[in-house]
Order: sequence, then structure tokens, then C-alpha cells
Amino acid sequence: MKNELLEKLATEQSNPCVTVSMKTHRTFPDCEKDEIRLKNLFKEAEERLTDEFGKREVSGILAKMDEIMEIYDFRHSLDSLHIFLSNSTKEVVRSPWPVDQNKVHISDGFAVKPLIIMNERVADYMILLLSKSGSRLYLANNDKIYGEIENDVFPSTDNPFNVTSKVAQSDSGKMDSMLLEYFNRIDKAVVKIHRENGLKVLVVATEENYTKLKKVADVPSIYIGYSAVNYNDDSVHTISKSAWEVIQSNQKGERAKAIEEMQQAVSQGKVLTDLGEIYKVAKEGRGELLIVHNNYLQPVLMNGDDTFELIDDVTIHGAIDDINNVIAKEVVSKNGRVIFTNQDEIKSLGKIALKTRF
Repeated sequence: MKNELLEKLATEQSNPCVTVSMKTHRTFPDCEKDEIRLKNLFKEAEERLTDEFGKREVSGILAKMDEIMEIYDFRHSLDSLHIFLSNSTKEVVRSPWPVDQNKVHISDGFAVKPLIIMNERVADYMILLLSKSGSRLYLANNDKIYGEIENDVFPSTDNPFNVTSKVAQSDSGKMDSMLLEYFNRIDKAVVKIHRENGLKVLVVATEENYTKLKKVADVPSIYIGYSAVNYNDDSVHTISKSAWEVIQSNQKGERAKAIEEMQQAVSQGKVLTDLGEIYKVAKEGRGELLIVHNNYLQPVLMNGDDTFELIDDVTIHGAIDDINNVIAKEVVSKNGRVIFTNQDEIKSLGKIALKTRF
């Protein structure tokens, strides 16, 4: 697992664990209403906790709710907020990914679906603005550029191999060779930085220049694609927006590949679609790939360690608000992959499917 917080929360076992997820807003005055929404969700959580466990047993969790209400700054929210509380844990996570509904989840483990989505879809990467006359290298997270690499190569304001002689300029082979030499120098500098920070690179360039860069690249796999450059507007905002569109398209393509992998595994007899079987196999650590439709929620009441009955009322004592969160937690904590998606390709598999390891 890439995310340490996800690993920590996915493996925590405590009764109760409280997860609160809600929509939030980035701008005023909508963000002011978020405070009221969170207060109402905390009130719901308090009533359910005290009803099932008694106020003394959950006093530490209730105190943490009060602390969050006092210190959380609703003016700096993103698109959703996720709070994870137990007697030993208090984690507050802002997410750029919206949620479909505001929800309280109470179980003996956390509802880590929001963190799985963030882990899968939040991207840290570099953006290489590449042209014949110069290059810049930026640090990006999702749709925002937050820094620029500055060293002996970047920013490169001109091509040191540029040919100025008119006679030489008429020699297309010579010009092409000099351009490749420049791109080779840029590539070596990018590879060096990649080895230091581990970030892959999205190139903003013409298709021709991107092809030339890949031709001379020492490690072509670090380049995850390109976005067509707009020479009339190469502002940081425009570059980051176009790069993020490519990143999102790549991520969607990866989810489509996972769905195709699942579909191919059906013929090999490695795919389960029965919820009870999926839960049992996931707990055993035999889940290799779990794909769940993003809108699929299923409350259950446990009958024992391995069986449960489907219910509609999540306020019943001992109810688990969404068994899919529990299954996802089991798969992730045992080094399996989990994908939540709304992509149409999943429809042939149903609402949930698990590819087994063996």
C-alpha cells in the first residue's frame, strides 16, 4: 500500500471505530453550512454510540468530536471531509473527491473507501514543458502546480545546440540531430530528478517533440503521456489543467484495464460475485482484486465471524453500515487491490466482484 494512513486505518481493529464522511465546499458562503452538517452528523454518531455502548465507554470519542468542532477550519475545505475516530485514533482528512452522501459509519473497523479512492486517484507527478527553444520542469499534485525545479539545467531558456547559421538551418538532418541532442540532455536531467523523488512525468509539448523525446529517452517508462502545448497560453494554470486531464484519462484507462482483467478471470473460475463468499475469501487473504460499483452500499448484521444477513436499518445494534467497506479493508490490508468505479464496463460483473489469488 502506498499510503501510510490508509495502511494504518485499514488494519486498526477497535470497537467502536467511527467514520464520518460528508460533502464540503471550497467557497464562501457554502462552506459555512458545512459546520452545521458536521455538527448534525456528530450528533447522529453520538446518539448511536451512547445507545449501543453507553456514554462512559465512548467518552474519549465524544471528546474528540468536540475538539474537531472547535479547531477545524471550514474555510479551507476541499470537496469532502472524512473523520476517523476511535479510543486511540483521531484522523481528519480533506479530499478533492466528492461523496454521494453524508454518512456515519460505526463498526469494529474504519470505512476506508474514501482513502482507497484518494490513494488510487490523487496524483503527484512532474510536468515537463518542452519546446525547441527551452524547457521548464514543474512539480504538480492533481490539477495544481505547486513548485518548479531550478538547477543547472532547468529552467532552460534556450537550446544550447541551436543552429544559427542559415546554411546549417537549411540542412533538416543537421537541425533534427541538434534537436535530439538537446532533448537527450533534458531527458538525462529529468531522469536524475526522477531517481531522487520517484515522480513520473507528464510532457506538455507538440506530438512531434514528444515523439523525439521518447526516441532519445534513457528510461522511457517515466513519461506517462503528453498534452498538446498551446503556445498562445502556456500559463501555469493552463498547463496544469491540461496535464490533469491527461492524468485523469490515464487513471480511467487503468480502471478499465482492471475491469478487463476481472472479466478475463471469470473464464478461469477465479471470480466471485456472491457477497457472502467475497467477504469470507477477503478475510482469508485470498482477494487479489476487488471492484465495487461506487454507489453500491449494503448494511448487514453479523451472525458470527463469517456470516451476516442483509438489512436496511443501520441503527440496529451491531449493524455494519456498509459491508463493502469491511471487505475493501480486508483486501487492502492483505495487499490486494481495490477499485471503486462508476464506469459502465463493470455492469457485466454486477455491483461487486472479487478476483481470487488461487
